[in-house]
Amino acid sequence: MYKTIEWTDTGVVMIDQRVLPLEEKYVCLPRYQDVAAAIREMVIRGAPAIGVAAAMGVALGMKNLPPDTEDAAAATAFGRICDELAATRPTAVNLFWALRRMRRKFDELAGRALPEVQAGLIAEARRIHEEDIAANRRLGEYGQALFTTDTTFLTHCNAGGLATGGYGTALGVIRAVHESGRKVAVFADETRPFLQGARLTAWELQRLHIPTTVITDNMAGHIMAQGKIDAVVVGADRIAANGDTANKIGTLMVAVMAAACQVPFYVAAPLSTVDFELAEGRDIPIEERDPREVTHLRGAQLTPDGVAVANPAFDVTPHRYITAIITDRGVAWPPFDETLAGLTGR
Repeated sequence: MYKTIEWTDTGVVMIDQRVLPLEEKYVCLPRYQDVAAAIREMVIRGAPAIGVAAAMGVALGMKNLPPDTEDAAAATAFGRICDELAATRPTAVNLFWALRRMRRKFDELAGRALPEVQAGLIAEARRIHEEDIAANRRLGEYGQALFTTDTTFLTHCNAGGLATGGYGTALGVIRAVHESGRKVAVFADETRPFLQGARLTAWELQRLHIPTTVITDNMAGHIMAQGKIDAVVVGADRIAANGDTANKIGTLMVAVMAAACQVPFYVAAPLSTVDFELAEGRDIPIEERDPREVTHLRGAQLTPDGVAVANPAFDVTPHRYITAIITDRGVAWPPFDETLAGLTGR
C-alpha cells in the first residue's frame, strides 16, 4: 500500500503526486526548505497532508541545526522555519494549525538541551501524523452511518489518503461505506486545472476496487439531473465558524447543482480544518496559482499566447448549500455556527 508521507532518519519521504497515476514515485527531502518547496509545488497537497508535512518540515529544520546552536539562535531558527513553511499556501488552515501546535511544543521544551528539543519536535510531528490517520478513520465511521443502503457518490477533487496522513476524509467516508459491505460507486469530477479527480481520486479508488467513473467538471450537473447520484461528498481546506467551506475550485458549482437536483451535499473534514477565528467564508484567503496550470497541460500549450488567465485554486461554498459536515468528532448539522462549536465543547 502506498504511503502519502513518512518520517525517516534521512528526511521526509512523500509520494510525488504530480506524476500519478502514470508513475508511483517517492522523493526523500533532507531539508525543511525541500519540504516547503514540495508543498508549494504540489508534490504533496490536500489540507490535512499539508499540515502533516509542515509539522515534519519544522522537525526536520530543527533536527539539522548544528549541535552547538545556542538557545537564542535555535529560537530564531525555529521562527524562520515556521515563517517559510507558513508562506507556502495560504488557504489550507491545517498548515497553520500544525505550525501552531509545533510552536506550543517548542515553547514547552524551552530551556532544555538541543537534542531533547529536537527529539520532542520529531515526536510531536509523528504524533500529528498518527492522529490524522486516526481522525480520518473516526470521520469515516461517523460518515458511513449516514448511508444505510447502496450508494452512488459524486466527489470533487481528491480527499483520499493522498490528501491526508492516510485513509482520507471524503474518500474516507466512501471507503468506510464500502468496508461496511454496502455496494458503492463513485463519479469523480476530473477537477481542472490540476486534475486531482482524474489522476488521484480515480487511482486511489481503483486500488480499493471501488467502481469509479471519471467525468469532466461540466458534466456533474447533467449526471445529477439524470438521477444517477445519491449523495455528493467533498473535502475541505478551510471551514469558517458558520460552516462556509473553502474547497477546490469548482466545488461551489457542484453544491449549487446538487441543491437544484435535491441531492444531499456533505463536507468531510477533521475538526482541525474549522477556523473558528473566521466568522464566515468571505474572510477565507483564496490562493491564486500559476497561470500555466490553466494554459498548459503536461507541457502542451492549450491557449493562445497573451490571453489573460485567472487561476484561483479554491472557491467558497456558502453553508446554506451544505447538508451536513462530517468530522472526526461527529456530524454537524445546521445551524453550523452552533453545532460545530458544540463538537469542540465551546
